[in-house]
Amino acid sequence: MKDKKRDYIKLLFPPIWLTVVLTVISAVSLIAVFVKGWEETPIAYVIYVLSFYTLIVVSIACATVFPGYYKKIKNKIYSNQFGNRYMTDPVFKTHINLYRSLFFNLLYAALNLFFGIYFSTAWFTLFAAYYTIMAVMRFLLLRYVHKEGIGKNYLKELKRSELCAYILMTVNISLSGAVLMMVYFDRGFEYYGFLIYVVAMYTFYITTAAIVGMFKYRKYKSPVMSMTKIINLASALMSMLALETAMFSQFGGETSPQVRRLMIILTGAGISIIVLTISIYTIRRSRNILKRSKNNGEL
Repeated sequence: MKDKKRDYIKLLFPPIWLTVVLTVISAVSLIAVFVKGWEETPIAYVIYVLSFYTLIVVSIACATVFPGYYKKIKNKIYSNQFGNRYMTDPVFKTHINLYRSLFFNLLYAALNLFFGIYFSTAWFTLFAAYYTIMAVMRFLLLRYVHKEGIGKNYLKELKRSELCAYILMTVNISLSGAVLMMVYFDRGFEYYGFLIYVVAMYTFYITTAAIVGMFKYRKYKSPVMSMTKIINLASALMSMLALETAMFSQFGGETSPQVRRLMIILTGAGISIIVLTISIYTIRRSRNILKRSKNNGEL
């Protein structure tokens, strides 16, 4: 009896190489099932069982093995001079993140512009405009950081933050265009098979991280650092809208077009209101502080 229990336990702890093989097979099989339309076939149910077993094995492995690897990786990062500075110096971290996000924004803008011209469609052109706006704001912040640094001149940071807030308001133009194309031209995003779950996890992660970052970085009293987090939030919310269209495409087969359009409109309007509210609040707050400083002879 004990030997049988041990055998059952061993099934939950296969070797690492077998876990990797099972993960790859399950992912490829699920993609094939959804792409080929085999959802109701006998082979699909076998794949579902295998995928469920693989999910349990991977979850157990993450719960038991990941903490140890996490500690080792964390120790290696902190033992490295660059890694330690990145993790402990918020100014340096903001600087690096601005470089990284600017690079990807320019890359996405170029790719969407290319696809927009190649396929002669306004869909990709709208997203090229969106990523260009994001890149402009991040470039302005990065240029300021290079010249003035962070935390050295609060009033100058306010002016740069106010400028970026004005630019951020124009995001609603590309957002509105995207929503209109989603509603009236049935445009959207599609992620086949297991990929949609990965995209969903990443989208929820960056959205949560952006919201936490907005509150976390307030304690440094740096308008530039706060604006970088506001831009991250606007970007994450746009990703949330894209995920919604992908979820409808993947799982919304029984949802009526009217309900789908209404949900997209409400989500787009909610994102637009959030972005507009944050922008107006940032502008008004910056103006009030700058006006008081001018009256006090600080400018």
